[in-house]
Amino acid sequence: MLNAIDKRILLEVADLHGIPLGAYNIRKNGQGESRNTTTNIDITTKLDKPGIDVTIKPGTKGESVHIPVIISAEGLTDVVYNTFEVGADSEVLIVAGCGIHNPGSGKAQHDGIHEFFVRRGARMRYVEKHYGEGEGSGDKILNPKTIIEVEEGGVAELELVQIKGVDHTLRDTIVKLHKNARLIVSERLLTYMNQDAESNITVELVGEDSTAQIISRSVAQDESRQIFHLNMRGYTRCRGHIQCDSIIMHSAQVSSVPEITAFDSDAQLIHEAAIGKIASEQLTKLMTLGLTEKEAEDTVLQGFLK
Repeated sequence: MLNAIDKRILLEVADLHGIPLGAYNIRKNGQGESRNTTTNIDITTKLDKPGIDVTIKPGTKGESVHIPVIISAEGLTDVVYNTFEVGADSEVLIVAGCGIHNPGSGKAQHDGIHEFFVRRGARMRYVEKHYGEGEGSGDKILNPKTIIEVEEGGVAELELVQIKGVDHTLRDTIVKLHKNARLIVSERLLTYMNQDAESNITVELVGEDSTAQIISRSVAQDESRQIFHLNMRGYTRCRGHIQCDSIIMHSAQVSSVPEITAFDSDAQLIHEAAIGKIASEQLTKLMTLGLTEKEAEDTVLQGFLK
């Protein structure tokens, strides 16, 4: 039974106002809360470790899977291993948000290890939102690890978002692309107070004419710290583009460490990175429209992270 806190977290991390339609698996405080499967999407519990196996039949179109995680107990470290088999020529949406409500002084932590197999010609859109809240002083920690293999002609589109309230995060994303496979990554990350975040993304383009695009945007405020390691390797004729932009404010620290490596003369790889503060011209323009400086600043940041 979901309480008011659970429902609020579901809304924040998965845009859900209650139990979702279609296939879903809701995990709460390290245990399965509720589950539903469909004719085309099966969800089973792993027998050797905590987690689930999600199997999407080949040719499935227009269906979705929600697997939100709720942590509302202090002193809990929840580790889960989920495996996704996205059948050939299917088109699916997978939503895997995680939210922590920490009411006490002990830490609350969730480590989610997700492995995806996007089969030939399949298209997967994966949305992962992280959120923390709670009146307690205990840390809220989220450490996702995402491993994806995209077969010939497949497409993986990732939307990775850290909304707010996460004190510490270590994000590892590893992707391998085969022939004509395509990867699109949109990462948005906000830190403030004394929070810290590290994001590591490694993409291997091993198949001819595979393509990858990574756009990472972040805002670091107060005393928070961010570090990004974005690594792209081209082993054959392929194209890859990394763009990493950060707004730094107050006494925050941001480090962006790009690496592009070509093992083939036909590999075309580009990396762009920028760190800077909000342009004063933007604030001035908005303030002439009647906004206060704080309202103008918030408007710019919302647009940047949208």
